[in-house]
Amino acid sequence: MMTEPLIQISGVTKVFDHGGQSVYALKDVDLSIGEGEFVTIVGPSGCGKSTMLNLLGGLDFPSSGLVSVDGHPVTAPGPDRGVIFQQYALFPWLTVRKNVEFGLRVAGVPRQQRRELAMQSLRLVDLEDFADSLPKTLSGGMKQRCAIARAYAVSPELLLMDEPFGALDALTRVRMQSSLLDTWQRERKTVVFITHDVDEAVFLADRVVVMGPRPGHIVKVIDVDLPRPRDERVRDSEQFQQVRSVVWNDVYYHEEQKEKS
Repeated sequence: MMTEPLIQISGVTKVFDHGGQSVYALKDVDLSIGEGEFVTIVGPSGCGKSTMLNLLGGLDFPSSGLVSVDGHPVTAPGPDRGVIFQQYALFPWLTVRKNVEFGLRVAGVPRQQRRELAMQSLRLVDLEDFADSLPKTLSGGMKQRCAIARAYAVSPELLLMDEPFGALDALTRVRMQSSLLDTWQRERKTVVFITHDVDEAVFLADRVVVMGPRPGHIVKVIDVDLPRPRDERVRDSEQFQQVRSVVWNDVYYHEEQKEKS
């Protein structure tokens, strides 16, 4: 059940100019997300998932409608929102700890406090033993955990994650899903997580938002009433398979409709 909304997307439409023609990425989107919720967004390629995340992050702005976080309209990026992309975007010349400290340094946090907060975040993702390592020495999963730690370090209210595990191999991806849930369970940040992977969407989420093809719109919001904390055993449960089937059928149907259009 949704708690008091932290995120409110109301009547949002986003139009891009493409060669003098108007292209609707999103049209009349309404969505509320409660504080502490973990929400995943799935749908066909080009349905506006990343556009919605960019609007929440203040990296772009709606053509009409309102996007608000904690009751305030989103007008720019801010420290209350941490954004994590598929590409890790780590500074290769900085150590893991220095990468995690970067946002804190920009915010003017004193050196000793930066170090303490960075190490605290690295402990959350089990990377404290690699604090003095350079990114080139890390595996793909470790780099992504570093990126997550960097986002956590500035203590955002909201984590926005755009297919963060999409470039990882299957085994590392599954491990990262479990690691993310462990961290979320301890911190209870609000998370909006975009993915193409239906299993991933169901395993992680309190609710799965299914989007339809352009113009991007929400076709269904599915509650995931699986017990928490979750581990790999939940994927074998009948309840998991039932929810997965509902999500998959909706995604497949709208992907099929897109191909026919």
